[in-house]
Amino acid sequence: MRIITFDIETTGSTVGGAFDFASQELTICCVHDSETGEYSSYLKEELPKMWGLFERADILVGYNSDHFDIPILNKYYSGDLTKIKSVDLLKEVRAVLGRRLKMDNIAEATLGRNKTASGMQAVTWWAEGKVDLVRQYCIEDVKITKELYDYAKKHKSLKYKDFDGPREIKLDPSGWEKLTEVAALNHTLPF
Repeated sequence: MRIITFDIETTGSTVGGAFDFASQELTICCVHDSETGEYSSYLKEELPKMWGLFERADILVGYNSDHFDIPILNKYYSGDLTKIKSVDLLKEVRAVLGRRLKMDNIAEATLGRNKTASGMQAVTWWAEGKVDLVRQYCIEDVKITKELYDYAKKHKSLKYKDFDGPREIKLDPSGWEKLTEVAALNHTLPF
């Protein structure tokens, strides 16, 4: 089974001071390929090199990926990435808690470490031309996402910090890696 864990960074566009999802432009996408164990990154102009990797994936894993990353990537993709099975860890957490949690909160409580920066810092770095810092930050987010996914599969839970201290989120990962026949044949690009 080939699992692609991924994260994207964007320009962080706003309209009238408010976040504007429609005008988001991708700056970089970073991935971990379970088949090779390698991490890689793709700037917007390099995305054509990445699509084959996504096409061969059985599962896409991300954090807030169904709502943010996949729709933005689909703006650049001639197929439909929503046809590939995905596990969005934020969606799994929200289904249990009824609310969203920042990945940093879960990473600190579950893994004992924090993100290296924030998405807004990555936007600033990008605007300043600090591409290597954005790449490094994005790859670190992919590493955290992968570690959270692996932890959740093994322990059937994740942890988060609440006002009263650490709490546990019970998860059911039993269906995360179950594929249907159709899922294995969901390629959307004409290779």
